[in-house]
Amino acid sequence: MARYIGPKTKICRKFGEPILGNGKWLTKTSNPPGQHGATKKRKTLGEYAIQLKEKQKAKYTYGVLERQFRKTFEEAARKKGVTGENLIRLLESRLDNTVYRLGIAISRPGARQLVSHKHITVNGEVVNVPSFQLKPGDSIGLKASSQTNAGITSAARGKNNKINWLDWNEAEMKGTFIAFPERESIPENIKEQLIVELYSK
Repeated sequence: MARYIGPKTKICRKFGEPILGNGKWLTKTSNPPGQHGATKKRKTLGEYAIQLKEKQKAKYTYGVLERQFRKTFEEAARKKGVTGENLIRLLESRLDNTVYRLGIAISRPGARQLVSHKHITVNGEVVNVPSFQLKPGDSIGLKASSQTNAGITSAARGKNNKINWLDWNEAEMKGTFIAFPERESIPENIKEQLIVELYSK
């Protein structure tokens, strides 16, 4: 199962945002990665470079590599509505992302691991595919044996109240995917229209 396993802080510095961690080394004086730091003369990015950078940011944020990202984009383009918003909704409705949003895991890589190791159920059935697409009404929770695992339960932090498209029952350790989120409700700083323009070339 392909995933990015390289240096996380380097990626955060590249985009100037803590997209792969807590960003503790990311400050106002942080420079992009490179040998010469702030003294290096950097060219102004062209249109294509800006669009490509936005696509890379989305891929790193959601932990998706190129082939799967393109397939997701093609699915978004087939759906009715705005392609860019459809793309973000499809990425948000991935099982690993939803496990992260519910607060069962503290990061998307951690959520991906929980799914891959068969700790997560969807509608009562164990699902170990991180890219599994959820539908409104689906119930997500921890497998019964995993609910007694202190290592898993101690890391659970609970759902952020701003994530209004999910419902979380802490007593039962179960959540519900209520509906596909509206774009304004998704906190990720991604300009999806630039990604659409890139793939439309």
